Amino acid sequence: MSEIGTRRLRNQLVLGNQPETPRNVVATLGAVQAQDYLGALWAVGLRMHAGGEKDVERALEERSIVRTWPLRGTLHFVAAEDVRWMIELLAGRIVRRHAARQEREHGLNASVLRRSRDVVKDALQGGRQLTRPEIYATLEKRRIAAGAQAGLQILWHLAHQGLICFGPRRGKQQTFVLLDEWLPAGEPMAEEDALAELARRYFVGHGPATVEDFAWWSGLPPAIAKKALESASPHLAHDETYWFSPAERHPRSSANVHLLPPFDELTVGYRDRSAVLDPAFARSVNAGGGMLQAVVMVNGTVSGTWKRELARERVRIRAAMFRPLKRNEKRNLEAACERYARFVGATSAELSVS
Repeated sequence: MSEIGTRRLRNQLVLGNQPETPRNVVATLGAVQAQDYLGALWAVGLRMHAGGEKDVERALEERSIVRTWPLRGTLHFVAAEDVRWMIELLAGRIVRRHAARQEREHGLNASVLRRSRDVVKDALQGGRQLTRPEIYATLEKRRIAAGAQAGLQILWHLAHQGLICFGPRRGKQQTFVLLDEWLPAGEPMAEEDALAELARRYFVGHGPATVEDFAWWSGLPPAIAKKALESASPHLAHDETYWFSPAERHPRSSANVHLLPPFDELTVGYRDRSAVLDPAFARSVNAGGGMLQAVVMVNGTVSGTWKRELARERVRIRAAMFRPLKRNEKRNLEAACERYARFVGATSAELSVS
């Protein structure tokens, strides 16, 4: 059993103390990676006391959580009240870091990006919600190339400027909206306060973790990450290696099995994953290309991967385990599959283990 992994399960709301709302889940963790949309819905649902996939989507539609690019240039769910200060604190460094590549590979110089901003702002003004293909078509009509990933890079850039964010789904398509129309303006936060708040949220919601883990998760340079931790340290506890919440309760040793989605915060939220993932199995979870597989966690340790297949009202789950499961672990895995089936609205789960 991994003590660090089990403590993280509790602090990340997977074991006990689960909130009632998606907003409270996301706010406690600071942000929830949402690159894989359906997986991210389950990442929130896994940490809720009850509720299904539709409840998480309803929170997006009702604007209590927002999907955008606040950390590391990657999509996350963020509580509505946190969107602006996180973007203001973190986005500028990411944009500057990618500016030369955007111009070199996609022809997106400052002039093109300014024109793109005007076009997209005009297209979305008045509460309009447009899908990605619709925005691309609008850009092309104004003679701004949106093919070959250029359109996605434009949207990425405008989200980092705080102009746009994701709106509700239209069928299977995500829509974009103007951030200032979608959310009311919030109170600005001084940089030092924002750094301290970001560090506090991370270590309370992800601890035990190191400052190197925090720098990875936030995308902050190491020196600034250390400064943020120093500002937050009066509100945290620590040992020789890790920082964590002073209110943390160490869970008792007990068998627990959980299905984590791709890019779950329990795997992606740390630079060093060796406390929960045996390096011998690291490539089974992360084979390269930035993809982190959905994993089965047993007693605080990543012990396998899983995939799903929806078939009418049943969900089929195939688990590829790194070791044989004990009888009670198999029963707990079956229970985890049934919980996932309820979340996605299926009537039952069919499990196969290899």
